[in-house]
Amino acid sequence: MKFPKTFPRSTLLLAAVVLAACTKPTPPSEPVRAVKVLAVASDGIRSGSEYSAEVRPRVESRLGFRVSGKLLRRMVEVGQHVKVGEALAQLDAQDYKLSLDAARAQLAAAVANRDLAGADFKRFKDLREQNFISAAELERREVALQSAQSQVDQAQAQLSAQGNQSAYTTLVADAAGVITSVDAEPGQVLAAGTPVVRIAQDGARDVVFSVPEDKVGKVTLGSTVVVHAWSSALVAQAKVREVSASADPVTRTFTVKAALPTADLWTLGSTVVAVPEVLDRSGPVFIKLPTSALQHDGKTAAVWVVERASMSVRLQPIAIATADGNEVVVASGLQPGMEVVVAGVHVLSPGQKVTIYQDPLGAAPPQSTPTSAAK
Repeated sequence: MKFPKTFPRSTLLLAAVVLAACTKPTPPSEPVRAVKVLAVASDGIRSGSEYSAEVRPRVESRLGFRVSGKLLRRMVEVGQHVKVGEALAQLDAQDYKLSLDAARAQLAAAVANRDLAGADFKRFKDLREQNFISAAELERREVALQSAQSQVDQAQAQLSAQGNQSAYTTLVADAAGVITSVDAEPGQVLAAGTPVVRIAQDGARDVVFSVPEDKVGKVTLGSTVVVHAWSSALVAQAKVREVSASADPVTRTFTVKAALPTADLWTLGSTVVAVPEVLDRSGPVFIKLPTSALQHDGKTAAVWVVERASMSVRLQPIAIATADGNEVVVASGLQPGMEVVVAGVHVLSPGQKVTIYQDPLGAAPPQSTPTSAAK
């Protein structure tokens, strides 16, 4: 562009500034991003059957009174541990005490009659020895004495029975354990045998779970069940001790009970995961990655692979075989030893410079631990 010589120098300077402002600025360089990487390694697919299970006592008893009556008080609550012979509940024992007093009075009357018959027999025996009475008369007195003694025995037995009935108005624990259920409240009139409390006896514990009909045939007595606690890292190997012979009428599943080796470590009623080893279907060895490492473009899946030589990333297409929990099984596209970005994949671009993220606490970057060699 040519300007006349007479153009003022200030005007030319202004035009130069305007032209410089219209030029496109130089784009800033890509930032170097810190990324978390995972060293690719081989692992196996774990596809065994898992069942939700519950820890139950080997013996759980429903305790009730052996006599009927009105429940006056209950001395235990759910979750309370009781000892052998500890009182659990009490019935109104007034009627039984009256019956006991009546039986005691009957015994006293029977003893008095026996003593009188005994005195008569002794007196008539002396008279017989002097030939003042006949032998038949003495025999009648002897029979009367035996009858009186039988009445004493009957009254004694009746007194013992009434004493037992009175004692039965106090419900006591016949074994040490934990109260797991309360089925009656004070004020109720209970029939004999009505459950009042349920007690889980101390000792062996079982893991109880239900197995569908198509798998119950594979679960055999003595087979191993791996038990995982939900609330902790506790793991144990239980042995199957009982398999239900018939299906539940509602769920159509079969109940399986497996004995735990260390009962004291497992809380009654806690929920656990039961994995029968006979139902384990571990597959061949594959490469697995967390789902956070995947980059989707709508058609294919890919991951960002870190090139250590240039400390940059490149997009590596992969083929996904299936999913295994929160991970994906890679059928092809990766080799053991490659480093794959597992966090922040959505902000990367091909060839971008990266650094390996270091945990502030000094922890080593995550690495996949192979369970077996690749085949």
